[in-house]
Amino acid sequence: MSEIIYKILNKTVSIEAGETILQHSIKHKIPHLHECGGSGLCTTCRVQVLDGLSHLSAPTSHEIEVAKARHWDAATRLACQAKAESGPISIERLVWTPAETSNLQLETIPMGIGEEREMAFLFCDMRNFTKMAGRQLNFDLAHILNRFFTALGDPVFMNNGIIYQYAGDEIIALFGAGGGQSAKKTCLDSIRAAMGMLYAIERLNRWELKDFGLKLKIGIGVHFGKAFIGNIGHHRHKQFAVIGDPMNVTSRIQAKNKELNTEFLISDTVKQLLPDEVLEVASSSKVRLKGKEGSFPVYEIVGFKEEDQNLVLQASLDQLLKNEESFAARFYDKVFTRAPEVRQLFSENMFEQGRMLTHMLRGIIYALSRPNHLQMGLLALGRQHKDYGVLPDHYPLVRDILCETISEELDQDYTAEVEKAWRQALDMIIGIMQGV
Repeated sequence: MSEIIYKILNKTVSIEAGETILQHSIKHKIPHLHECGGSGLCTTCRVQVLDGLSHLSAPTSHEIEVAKARHWDAATRLACQAKAESGPISIERLVWTPAETSNLQLETIPMGIGEEREMAFLFCDMRNFTKMAGRQLNFDLAHILNRFFTALGDPVFMNNGIIYQYAGDEIIALFGAGGGQSAKKTCLDSIRAAMGMLYAIERLNRWELKDFGLKLKIGIGVHFGKAFIGNIGHHRHKQFAVIGDPMNVTSRIQAKNKELNTEFLISDTVKQLLPDEVLEVASSSKVRLKGKEGSFPVYEIVGFKEEDQNLVLQASLDQLLKNEESFAARFYDKVFTRAPEVRQLFSENMFEQGRMLTHMLRGIIYALSRPNHLQMGLLALGRQHKDYGVLPDHYPLVRDILCETISEELDQDYTAEVEKAWRQALDMIIGIMQGV
């Protein structure tokens, strides 16, 4: 029996020889991302071994391949592959939140001269920022901007996007930077992110910014095209960069929202990549873009023609888990009241159990845009729950109580559409966990 020390958490627990770091984390209710279920097909479970590297098993051939491709040092290991052998091990988890998962795409960017990739580009601009800034105290302004960037950044991360940069009050996001997915999927991800941003700004205005006497407005533009992506600069100080005409076109499309009195515009390139029955188009216009010859068709998007379950779930997540501890406590109180026999399946430390619940729920919603990983993760989660002693009869009860708890947390925002999306999602999750 050895010890594993989790830095930052200041937690030390025993680990059996032959047990992987990930297995150990799960057993001790330590939130540890593993989107693919610990099958070695993603890198979200990675850790940095701070001490005791020689007390772990040698890297597997898969680990060696991944480390070479992503330029890791020898102390970076996959927790699902690295097994304890003997002696103490000190580690730090490197991917803390599901939001960080999207940024892992940057590791696939060529270190040398870079390459051209087809991507979707999203520009989101806050309206009247200069006027607003003059009326706010500096600390209040910093708070407003942080909430703005957080609330509107989450939809980007939940849909396979990365935030390329903040330019003043503007967010520039990329979709498809990691490659390996279709143009249609990339464009859908970017549009879902844009719609999520519009939901997010509406919630900010309704709940958090009214005390500041503010009502923020945004304009969003989305375009698709091929651009250079790589690291450029002095050989001793290179930075990640995206260069190409699509960036400029997207910026100019976004700016046309002011002229057309719209919130969200896409290019004809994006529209042509998607079936006509997907998007709800409110209007279309032909515009001239600065620095470009001729006119360009743009389309005002107000939503999806049919309910997009992922968007509904994503849009409710921020409000749902605003107070994660309270949400988890209410859920487990209901479970133990209606099924007292279930209490024996849980440890006495319900605070850690609650953290695991909300960590799992958040991770599942973030993984909806990566269905292959999601399915593997849920199958692994089902095996874990079976080992804990969870029975098939428990699942319907858990589903109903989760829906109750979600409805209480969302209150008037728990609409029929939201209820339907959560019930369908929970049925899907339970079905996969049970191997249906």
